[in-house]
Amino acid sequence: MTGRLSGKVAVITGGGSGIGQMSATRFAEEGASVFVVDQNGEGASATEALVAEAGGACESFVCDVTDENAATDGVAAALEAFGRVDVLMTAAGISVGRRVVETEPDDWDRVFAVNVKGTYLWMRAAIPHMVDQGRGSVILISSQLGVAGGVGNAAYIASKGAVIALGRTTAVDYAKIGVRVNSILPGATETPLLGRSFGRLADPDSARARSVARHPMGRFGLPREIADAAVYLASDESSFTTGTELAVDGGWLAG
Repeated sequence: MTGRLSGKVAVITGGGSGIGQMSATRFAEEGASVFVVDQNGEGASATEALVAEAGGACESFVCDVTDENAATDGVAAALEAFGRVDVLMTAAGISVGRRVVETEPDDWDRVFAVNVKGTYLWMRAAIPHMVDQGRGSVILISSQLGVAGGVGNAAYIASKGAVIALGRTTAVDYAKIGVRVNSILPGATETPLLGRSFGRLADPDSARARSVARHPMGRFGLPREIADAAVYLASDESSFTTGTELAVDGGWLAG
């Protein structure tokens, strides 16, 4: 299959739903082989089916992204299946809501484990192979809230700010070697994670309406719109782009 990602191999954590699943499908449509990582085996299998429909090759790996051995084994499995790793996209993420005072330490630790440590571990496992190849693209999924802040979601927002900082420093460390690292900052996007976030609130409909109004475009994003940005960062079209944050947020940060 030819396309903007023809011949590339992409590892996607959190690839069993939402932005990760759509990105796997879009990468396949653009010619990439995809290695999907998710703790939900059914979701990972569903992504495999979607990639097959798109005419692409896909393998899945079921694990907890916070497990150091799983990250090492997962990247090794991707190399065994496809022979190389050109793209790493870290889309696995969780949220528990709540302000700082109301956030239990265990919940705080779990959010940071998935959102930050999970990102670090998979970067740590994949980047050495990109260095050996002399090129690679790492795409981190952060959030516009990691820059702007927000209400009632302290652990999630703090973790997404940490992801941005991690992306910047890693981009500088590996720029001369040919490994690029960039973050995507989605606005509120129609995913299961967003639905669960509103579902925790006393009045989900009112909260959704307020959030929609906060976006100057007057709507939420679609996973396809975030995935299309990821295709750009995964492709050679972004060869001079590293250490940046690409906001795909309906104007949130500008408004």
